Amino acid sequence: MYEALLNSITEKTALNENDQVLIKRYFEPVLYPKNRIIEAEGDIPKYLYFIVSGYLRLFHYDDKGDEYTTHINCPHGFFSAYTHFVNQTPSHENIECITACELLRITQADLEKLQTESEAMKTFSLSVFQESMLYNEKRANELAILSAEERYRKLIANYPDILHNVPVQYIASFLGMKPESLSRIRRKILNG
Repeated sequence: MYEALLNSITEKTALNENDQVLIKRYFEPVLYPKNRIIEAEGDIPKYLYFIVSGYLRLFHYDDKGDEYTTHINCPHGFFSAYTHFVNQTPSHENIECITACELLRITQADLEKLQTESEAMKTFSLSVFQESMLYNEKRANELAILSAEERYRKLIANYPDILHNVPVQYIASFLGMKPESLSRIRRKILNG
């Protein structure tokens, strides 16, 4: 289970044997069933998750009770209500397992210990934070600039397996549209 995490880290920074031992000490393996909320809105996020397998989403409800998916992630990536996890403040979003998930998780306190004990993990954690900031900026720009069809085409080009693992209503919400609009776009693309 740790191999995917170690591979993701070594793509960005070299790990020595001690680093690998520390990672295995601090990251806890967990399994969750489909449709399980693993972090609830209103709570301070307890964990940063690494997705070994499965799909997770961040979502919240507006004041009318409508549900909005703000992030979907697939293997092999890190996932949390990140700003709230880092700052240890109550989140306004839920984290849900869309599919059954194999995850590795770490608390904020243990992440800080790991970064103190491993220079490689300190460097890696900084790069993950920077990537998260860049991703959020890019996503905001794409929602503002790209058409609904362009957003959908880009998503399926970059993450083709998402269609087989994530319900259409979550994909539509993530892309900033209603499920009916996404259905029309999909039909248009299929009919070429």
